[in-house]
Amino acid sequence: MVTESDELMAALRVVRSLGLRSWCIGAGAIRSLVWDTLHEFDQRSAVEDMDVVYFDAKAAPEQDAELENRLHLAMPGFRWEVTNQAGVHRWFSAALGRVVPPLASLEEGVATWPEFATCVGVYLNEDDSLGIVAPHGLDDLFELRVRHNPLRASAATYRERVAAKRFGERWPRLSIDTASAQNAA
Repeated sequence: MVTESDELMAALRVVRSLGLRSWCIGAGAIRSLVWDTLHEFDQRSAVEDMDVVYFDAKAAPEQDAELENRLHLAMPGFRWEVTNQAGVHRWFSAALGRVVPPLASLEEGVATWPEFATCVGVYLNEDDSLGIVAPHGLDDLFELRVRHNPLRASAATYRERVAAKRFGERWPRLSIDTASAQNAA
């Protein structure tokens, strides 16, 4: 599916050109591509933002904005969102007032995203082969199942995301689990 998407392959090449050691494009760009394909949609969903995550414990906090700027200059058609997973704990503290431990790797960061089906990223190796980051596996994504990942997202955040992103409207074959998120509240 990824290699058949000219848009995503171009984005992967541009991100690869940044020379990051541990990175991927993930979340909605991958989830939507898979769900659109499995729903046999003629037209692919618009990519709301191109989520690029990387892990660099030595990077300065301003590096995310610098990388976003470089990506925007290279491919201005996307709204790029770049996040160093090594600094996410600082964002939780500043933005949400929550103290969470620092993450130790890219995979650990991807593993914390709000829905298991979204905890997937793809990267492009130097030989143009694809790599996949899927700490919880690919079953939820390919079985069209939406479940709350409680590692860092609250049940309320999960429910808000499911509603705001209109998963059920956009992809009617999805199985959306709201019971476990309500029980976790």
